[in-house]
Formats: sequence, C-alpha cells, structure tokens
Amino acid sequence: MSKDYQYLYTQLGRLLETAPDINDRKQFSTPAGQQWLARGHALVTEVGVATGMDAIEYTTAVKNIPAGVYSNGLEQVFTILHRALAHCELKVPSAAAGSFIPVGSSFDAYAALSKIFQTAKRDVFIVDPYMDETALTEFGLAVPDGVTLRLLADETACKPTLRPASVKWTTQYAQTRPLSVRLSPARTLHDRAIFIDEKFAWTLTQSLKDFAKRSPAEIIKADETADLKIGAYELLWNSASPIV
Repeated sequence: MSKDYQYLYTQLGRLLETAPDINDRKQFSTPAGQQWLARGHALVTEVGVATGMDAIEYTTAVKNIPAGVYSNGLEQVFTILHRALAHCELKVPSAAAGSFIPVGSSFDAYAALSKIFQTAKRDVFIVDPYMDETALTEFGLAVPDGVTLRLLADETACKPTLRPASVKWTTQYAQTRPLSVRLSPARTLHDRAIFIDEKFAWTLTQSLKDFAKRSPAEIIKADETADLKIGAYELLWNSASPIV
C-alpha cells in the first residue's frame, strides 16, 4: 500500500508544533512528553527515511535523554523529525509544501505566505483580530501590483500601529496597490485567515505579527469549508467600519 505523504507531512508538522519546551527537560519524562516522543517514533517509522535507519537512530536518541545526555538526545530527536518532515515535503503537492514553519524561520514564513498571495488575480483578503502594521510592512509588498488588499481586524484587539501604517501605505501606493482596512466589532472575529479572489481559503495558527516567531506555525488550506468561511467573513466585512 502506498504511503499517504500528505497525511504524514501534516501529522509531523503538528507534532513539531506541539513539542514540549526543550528548555524544560523534565517535560519529556512526563506522560504527555513520553506520548509525544512515542508519536514521533511512530511517524518516523512510517516515513521510513534511509530504509528505516532513522527510526533506529530515533530510538537510540530517546534512550539517551534520561541517561544524562539530554542535549544530544533531544537535538537528535528534533533533527530526525525535521528530516522526516523534509522528506514528506518533497512528496506532497506543491500547494501543500511549506505549510509548516519552524520557530524563528521568518524568511520561510514570508516565502510561504508570498506563495499564496502571488496566486491572486483580483483580491487578497486577510482576517486577523490582532493585526498590526506587520501585515503591511512585512507582507504587503508580496501581494501583486494591481491586486486589492483587504485587511479586517478586531476594533479592540488590533494594535494602534495598524491605522497609521494603513494611511501611509495608501498615500504611497494608492494607484498601484489598492488597500482597504476595516475594523469589526469586538470579539466577532475568531479566525486568522487568508482568502484569495473570494474562491480559496487558508487559516493560520498564529497572527501575522507573531507568525513563527516564538513557536512553529501552520498554514492550513480550507477546501471543504472554504465557501462557508468566505461567505461568513464577507458578511463581517460588509458590516465592519472602514479606517482606510
């Protein structure tokens, strides 16, 4: 039976996203930590990198953790997990690749989001309750020229820097990079999402301002629920208050 690499890729990414704190070594000896390590072994075994040698090395690395060589054991565990993730990434469709962003990988985050934005022909609609100027300063220029960028944030949760950044953006790019920013009533936004041309939808596990900065992040394509999400957020957009 052929392997479902997309499933394995998703499971490995989520495993890494929920990793115990490597700076608190005792977490790996708790029942939850042991379960996390066991799930890692099962996934590495299923991926089968290097004809199964990675699974053997993983077992040895886990045994080294309580033996007093924590740093080496844990480092090897994470190296093997990332190697398995990279192996699966080569096997999945290009649209799914790059959807897991390791902590601290700011360029990978930019590249993954840019790949989504570049598919737009008419409209990029970003929903993020906690939005700040980062949506524009770090990611705005990744949206193609002539494509409208719409930003929807929570009126109480968004950061004060969003408004002046939006005004300056409009002053500089009004003709070539159209922008519209609106604020939704408090606590009406529950997702962080990207919608392209009112047809395609992705959800983000973190706000853009924090994306993969302190913990791994994930970009999840919504296929079955795309139409429902798009319809719901278009209604929220229509009732939101414009600031630009």
